[in-house]
Amino acid sequence: MTDYKIDNDVAKSNILPAFSITVNDSNTTALYSDADIQAELIKVIQQDGDITVFDRQAGLYERLTIKENIAFYHKWFGCQTPIPEILVMFKLQKCADTRLSKSSSSEIARVYYAKDYMVGARPCVFQEPIHGVDILTIHTFIEMLKALMEDGVPVLVLVSNMEHALLLGDVAYRLEEKGLHKIEIESEELDATKTEPSTSPSIANLFKIPAKIDDKVILFDPPEIDYIESQDGKSNIVINDESFAMDSTLSEIEKKLEFYGFYRCHRSYIVNLQKVREIITWSKNTYSLRIDNKSQSTIPLSRTKIQDIQEIFNLK
Repeated sequence: MTDYKIDNDVAKSNILPAFSITVNDSNTTALYSDADIQAELIKVIQQDGDITVFDRQAGLYERLTIKENIAFYHKWFGCQTPIPEILVMFKLQKCADTRLSKSSSSEIARVYYAKDYMVGARPCVFQEPIHGVDILTIHTFIEMLKALMEDGVPVLVLVSNMEHALLLGDVAYRLEEKGLHKIEIESEELDATKTEPSTSPSIANLFKIPAKIDDKVILFDPPEIDYIESQDGKSNIVINDESFAMDSTLSEIEKKLEFYGFYRCHRSYIVNLQKVREIITWSKNTYSLRIDNKSQSTIPLSRTKIQDIQEIFNLK
């Protein structure tokens, strides 16, 4: 087994806590942190010349076509995989003759993925790899992670989005000032007895969900809410990319919201089923729900919940 270890003590950084993390080639490791901590972490990682941090900032040639960019780096890195296979692998065959300056942001991201892949087998760190890209491109990156794993390449993915950490990581951690903490990837049954979600309309008492903004309390109608997420032990209501803190835990609010068409789709998420636009299958055991809101948010769907969702939407 190939692995690499990242060690940090307070002498190296005043922002990062003391921590140690080992990344191996048997799974993809995701690390969730805010932008400041992520920037400091990259400085620590780059002190080791054997580890490359890949981002989507520079290194491509806008005047060249996508295929010409691929051919340049294919020769530069001495990649043994034929160029046509690289184009197919990264879903670039249909836009191969497009100049990079005329390509979409998602197409450019896939060119970066291809460039990173052609570097060859060595420990890799990817910074915000799927930020702002389309579903096809996310699929492509996930497939690349599988290929790197098959090649025995240890991979660490740095993200500032919890959903991305849960989607990309076989193992996930949260890094904050207090230290490094493991994130539960798979949802477990929270109660000894499982209750089936209600699929028929129910008459309920007037019910609003309170949230806090500074010293004010705002009351939200359930249909307004896209989803509710839990991070660091705190729950937040999400409405069109805006997040509002609430006092209740997910377990406390879950039963009340079932009457309004909400469902606990993951340990850390309760989703408004009326807002679900798409069920995405990333791999055999990895799923997401796409929400019909301004940013078309995707939230994790536990593999233990996929059957429930299929039954709720009559997909079987």
